[in-house]
Amino acid sequence: MSVSLESIEAQVRQLTRAERVRLLDRVVASLDVDPLTEAAWDRVAAERDAAAESDPSLLLPLDDVIRSLNDELR
Repeated sequence: MSVSLESIEAQVRQLTRAERVRLLDRVVASLDVDPLTEAAWDRVAAERDAAAESDPSLLLPLDDVIRSLNDELR
């Protein structure tokens, strides 16, 4: 049995925002199937976390980061 993309989209639009977020997380996770890439990103995240822990001056305020990203997208 095949379900059309339009039918799935209509069903997704009926979900609450929280349910759509959970669904999106699951769909994105299903695309991340390369364990080597995932392991590499885990190492990068761990290194950045350790660097931030050892030197909090590396951290930027969220408002500054969002402002900078918005400026770059304009």
